[in-house]
Amino acid sequence: MSASKMPTPQPAERVGAAPRNKVVDRPADDPDFRTLFHAWLESHRASLVDSLRRLGRQPVGSFFTCLVMAVALSLPMGLSLLLDNIERLGGSWQRAAQISLFLELSANDRDGQALSEQIAAMDDVAAVDWISREQALDEFQQLSGLGQALKELPENPLPGVVLVTPREVDKAKLESLRQRLAELPKVEQAQLDLVWVERLTAILKLGDRFVFGLSVLLVLALLLVIGNTIRLHIENRRAEIEVIKLVGGTDGYVRRPFLYMGALYGFGAGIFAWLLLAFGLDWLNDAVVRLAGLYGSDFALGGVPSADGFYLLLGAVLLGYIGAWLAVARHLSELAPR
Repeated sequence: MSASKMPTPQPAERVGAAPRNKVVDRPADDPDFRTLFHAWLESHRASLVDSLRRLGRQPVGSFFTCLVMAVALSLPMGLSLLLDNIERLGGSWQRAAQISLFLELSANDRDGQALSEQIAAMDDVAAVDWISREQALDEFQQLSGLGQALKELPENPLPGVVLVTPREVDKAKLESLRQRLAELPKVEQAQLDLVWVERLTAILKLGDRFVFGLSVLLVLALLLVIGNTIRLHIENRRAEIEVIKLVGGTDGYVRRPFLYMGALYGFGAGIFAWLLLAFGLDWLNDAVVRLAGLYGSDFALGGVPSADGFYLLLGAVLLGYIGAWLAVARHLSELAPR
């Protein structure tokens, strides 16, 4: 056999070795999903650490920025919590809208109890109180100061009264309920102070609108504060940002650290606002308890509910993020490399 027809020698296989897998080279410009995701996480981690480090280098300025934001956040939340506590004062606001049912003089205690049980079974009724003729006369004697003169009367002129407390303070619903109650047997007259109900509704609406308007103004102020703060950070890093954009850095890469910085400002402000509300309500509660005790009441202010505190913290973070995004979006076009 000639040398030209000799088979090309192959490398020997080691006995017991695993079969060789054919390696397929992946193009350099086609990274897999895991690599991309890891790079994305690493970029966000680096931006977060960098933002924390820069805030830590200016502890006094960062503290006062968060404190100013916290005061602005705590004002509307504190007023809202105070309104909620005022609604609980004396039991409930529904007590101010009671419907008084004056029964016929011929109605006895059994009729009054039966009527009270019938009314209490209605869906739009929260509570029912029965005042007999004798109880009404005793209360009138104590409050009017005419006790001796009333004893000279041949008979009790006062009727039995059923006090109905509705579930909702709404003028239309209260008037509908009053008309239904007036048609019940043994009821002589159904009386409702609609003027007080209208005043009560107006006071509640005024409080809600005031809190809403104050919240809008303070949210705008917070956006201005966080926007101006981020703008100062951008100016301090202008040269660095221009170099990053010169070597191909994207707008998202440039924007990311400032967004984390705004969110961190919001998080710190939310924590401070929560603490301010908790300590403020606790400090105010001492005076409220003493005042309520003078009137024989055990009323006390409630603290900050956990759900409200969490929403306050979440809202503060979102406000910081939005304010930072607006500030960077406004100045990003000016950060082109020269």
